[in-house]
Amino acid sequence: MTDPDLIYETIILGSGPAGLTAAIYAGRSRCCPLLIHGRQPGGQLTTTTAVDNFPGFPEGIEGPELMDRMRQQAERFGTQFVEGEVTRADLRERPFRLTVDGQVYRGLSLIIATGASPKLLGLGNEESLYGRGVSVCATCDAFFYRDKEVVVVGGGDTAMEEAVFLTRFAKQVTVVHRRDSLRATPVLADRALANKAIRFRWDTGIAAILSDASGVTGVRLKNLKTEEEAELSCDGVFIAIGHLPNTGLFADQLEMDDEGHILTRNGTETSISGVFAAGDVQDQQFRQAITAAGSGCRAAIQAERFLDDLPYDASLSCKKGVCKAEG
Repeated sequence: MTDPDLIYETIILGSGPAGLTAAIYAGRSRCCPLLIHGRQPGGQLTTTTAVDNFPGFPEGIEGPELMDRMRQQAERFGTQFVEGEVTRADLRERPFRLTVDGQVYRGLSLIIATGASPKLLGLGNEESLYGRGVSVCATCDAFFYRDKEVVVVGGGDTAMEEAVFLTRFAKQVTVVHRRDSLRATPVLADRALANKAIRFRWDTGIAAILSDASGVTGVRLKNLKTEEEAELSCDGVFIAIGHLPNTGLFADQLEMDDEGHILTRNGTETSISGVFAAGDVQDQQFRQAITAAGSGCRAAIQAERFLDDLPYDASLSCKKGVCKAEG
């Protein structure tokens, strides 16, 4: 059981690969880190079926099972869990204060691993078709579309990288873009335009994703200039219109880029001493489970070193890695 009167040495926000890896390392090096997660723990991997590219699982593993195993490992090393939405974060002074469902939790160090949410098209069946033909990560799922036909939605760098990568597996890749030219950088755009396995539908949006009991069967396209609609058969839809890092709580407290990613230096250090960021909240480039886990490891080690050098206030008595205020 957690105790809101305690001052925890390390508080971790998020229970995806970054947060749980940080919890495993923090628990092994010190004692009893507190991990706070939302109503759907496990991050984006809980919406993924087969994970084939996480080391150590030669036959693959289901995303929810992988996250459950990570949680069990974190629990083994003493991690305490709190479920609830953080509604306020005060990083102006240490101990940092986090409000969860009206309860305040205090910590001497903080690891932010709240992840990112993919931007979706706003269609009613997108999320229900995750893992059954709808994906937001070609690197994760392209293997399952060998010799099949897929659609990539978007016209920026991510969409072009996804489309080119998919041509290694898919028989045909169709890029659907709302404009009449790509927004991607010239190098990526030229590479995609020159690839004979990629065709383009310009000035076009997705009006609907078509499906049956087995999954995606096609899309209904709408020309945004003529408003004409047409159906296109496909086996998969890759939505590549960007991600939004879940960092709104810290917008006025931590340095961020224009898209809301937390800026880090020396690995995972943020603009506030004792606050660290790991995973998709600070990773614009890779966004993989293994890279998130790696940054969670780095954040925990850097938090440990920070705590080793932190002079504890005399009003605090420490026991088993947790400090409790006296008086």
